[in-house]
Amino acid sequence: MKNILFLVGGLSLSLGVTFGQTITNAPESTYEFTKVYHLDATPVEDQGNTGTCWSFSALSFFESELIRMGNKAPDLLSEMYIVRKGYEAKADRFIRMDGKINFSEGGAFHDIPYVLKRNGIVPTEVYTGLTNGKTTFNHEELFNVLNSFMQTILAQVQKGQGIGTEWKQAFSSILDVYLGPDVKEFTYKGKKYTPQSYAASLGFNMDNYVSITSFSNDPFNVSCEIAIPDNWAWGDSYNVQLEDMVSVAENALKNGYTIAWGADVSEKGFNFRQGIALVPEDPSTIQTKGRDSKSFNNAGAEKTSNAFLEPVKELTVTQEMRQKGYDEKLTTDDHGMHIVGMYKDQKGTRYFLVKNSWGTQNVPEGYLYVSENYFRLKTINIYLQKDALTKEVRSKLKI
Repeated sequence: MKNILFLVGGLSLSLGVTFGQTITNAPESTYEFTKVYHLDATPVEDQGNTGTCWSFSALSFFESELIRMGNKAPDLLSEMYIVRKGYEAKADRFIRMDGKINFSEGGAFHDIPYVLKRNGIVPTEVYTGLTNGKTTFNHEELFNVLNSFMQTILAQVQKGQGIGTEWKQAFSSILDVYLGPDVKEFTYKGKKYTPQSYAASLGFNMDNYVSITSFSNDPFNVSCEIAIPDNWAWGDSYNVQLEDMVSVAENALKNGYTIAWGADVSEKGFNFRQGIALVPEDPSTIQTKGRDSKSFNNAGAEKTSNAFLEPVKELTVTQEMRQKGYDEKLTTDDHGMHIVGMYKDQKGTRYFLVKNSWGTQNVPEGYLYVSENYFRLKTINIYLQKDALTKEVRSKLKI
């Protein structure tokens, strides 16, 4: 891809182009994308063989928030510290609920304020989550060990004779082995911190961030809990009409706010290899080879179609169509990503520029263009600063 610019000391990656230039999504593609809005983000990372996209995408979002707040060279924040503390919190709730909630690698954007308020956070340099010389993430063995341990403790609970507290220390020891010892205090750039004091130094007010969704099984313009397994912390979202959710997303980008995006990426029209996601009117043109990862932590099945190489007519997505997919479990909570811009193709179709966490092997260097119709159909929720909401939506929600 031409005109890839590295800004702010190499920390902020911009895929923007100068006025009048166009960019495309893949070799041999005839798509011509031009910028509408483009905001700064830190470099693309690779979550490896883990189900921790929620942490990568949310912290990418918060790093862009630091840039927006005036820190032009923000520290990279430790995804694995959030993952560790998330596991500890999930394990505690799993036992308190007698195993009646989800214990998995997955999580939600709500997990970040949940952890920051209780535990704080640290820079990536302080807690990489990589031990024994590893350079890439692979949590398959880690999760199998943790899950087996939790099932053993749950079996003790089900005997009805009570349990001690030692299991939490044992659980923490497993995390120490696989992710590295917990951090109580540290020195960074010449200053001493605890995770709590470092979090306070970043200047975030976690109460200023909101989740927005759009499903008609709950009343509109009030808060609800999205009924998905990874919402283990029971975080609330504001439920709005589909058109309002779309207008909030555009308004945010227009005014300099990026967006954390939870979505279904199991669709045939989601093609990370070729840097694009859309919902063609005729999905039969898409041929697939292979299978997606169960954790959606890589590019998944290979997909071929003219739709990925030249603009095609898409489905017109309605609230009813969106709800049908959700009710019938065809729209599922698969993956978290980070929306950093909006572009349009030569026919005027709008696309969100999305930063992923699957490395940089595709032409857009780890990004992809997501059509507005795909966003309408397959968004689970968006997470953003409440000042990015439109005035109309803020009024409806009484924020």
